[in-house]
Amino acid sequence: MDTYQKTARTTTRRLGDRASYDAGLIHAILDEAYVCHLGFVVDGAPRVLPTLHARIGDVLYLHGSTGSGPMLAARHEGLPVCVTVTLIDGLVLARSQFNHSINYRSVVAHGTARLVTDPQEREEAFAALVDKVVPGRADDSRPASAKELAQTALLALRLEEVSAKTRAKGVGDDEADLELPHWAGVVPLRLTMGRPEPDPASAVPLPKYLRQDASPWHAAPTLRGSHVVIEPLDRVHAEGLFAALDDPDVWTHLTVPRPASVAEMAQVVAAAVDDPGRVALVQRDPATGKILGSTSYYAVDPARRSIAIGHTMLGRPWWRTAINTESKLLLMGHAFDTLGAIRVEWHTDVRNERSQQAIVRLGAQREGVLRAHRQRPDGSWRDTVSFAMIADEWPGARDRLAAALAAGGR
Repeated sequence: MDTYQKTARTTTRRLGDRASYDAGLIHAILDEAYVCHLGFVVDGAPRVLPTLHARIGDVLYLHGSTGSGPMLAARHEGLPVCVTVTLIDGLVLARSQFNHSINYRSVVAHGTARLVTDPQEREEAFAALVDKVVPGRADDSRPASAKELAQTALLALRLEEVSAKTRAKGVGDDEADLELPHWAGVVPLRLTMGRPEPDPASAVPLPKYLRQDASPWHAAPTLRGSHVVIEPLDRVHAEGLFAALDDPDVWTHLTVPRPASVAEMAQVVAAAVDDPGRVALVQRDPATGKILGSTSYYAVDPARRSIAIGHTMLGRPWWRTAINTESKLLLMGHAFDTLGAIRVEWHTDVRNERSQQAIVRLGAQREGVLRAHRQRPDGSWRDTVSFAMIADEWPGARDRLAAALAAGGR
């Protein structure tokens, strides 16, 4: 169905130019909205209840309790209802008070809702409602038990008498008001997903479907090698990282103090994960899953096609092993071959000779020293040695490092 048929109940009598019966528009508004309002009459009195909804084709499913008024009323001949959904897109500030408005998209649907009793239909509708909250969630959560299903009811409303009404334009001031000394314009409003806050008892990493959309340059990749797997760092990795990095030598030249407990390590991890300028990663043993350390991309600059590798904390037992070499090979490969970087940078403390030697072994060139560049945990200011590799140098470095790994080198 491309359009819904106009009826007496769906005909807009005011500002009719804003009305639409386009099925695509109506479905898009219903699918984007999280909450609808269900209107009905009980004992001669009107009721309007907010509830969750999900659409499957031309049927709108409404969530409720088996003991609620509309569900009880719908058991026999169905329940006459009016369902409304509204999305607010902007505040329209005019020069005159009368012409203030909002930009919006709304849907009104009339009809008789039926109680859903078929087990297969109920299962599909419940999955649609869960996926409406977050797409992919139905397959990543426990299905409802028989007891829970008995407490939950569903109404189904076929979309037949339905219309949309929208406003998506600027200020509509009268011509006589255009010279008034008052600011006029539109303030956009958007519903956006914030950073997920895990339950304290959760030991499961943040699922991919909850990770905010990002450009490839800012998205945390999963990189797999023979000696190491690199994947997005998560708060649940704090305990494993604390165990892997529990050695004072690891923290000698880092810009954060050594954590004394898992709780303090959790703060270090949270700071890395929450840093918008950093793509934080964890390193694992591919055979056992054991956490070996962490690393990051930072100084991400897609416009210049430049990115840095650093904030690396590898457990003492794995220094100067194939794990470190393969980690850098995977990270550089992602930067140069996947992202199309022209330049990859490293920065390290001028006192950290071991790190400088390791970067040189990768094939990077020392470019200079940034004086008083970062503050150390003891309050002193460190000079930072800057290294870089450019795209023309990458193929030779890649082949040499890959050959070393194949020969059992490090």
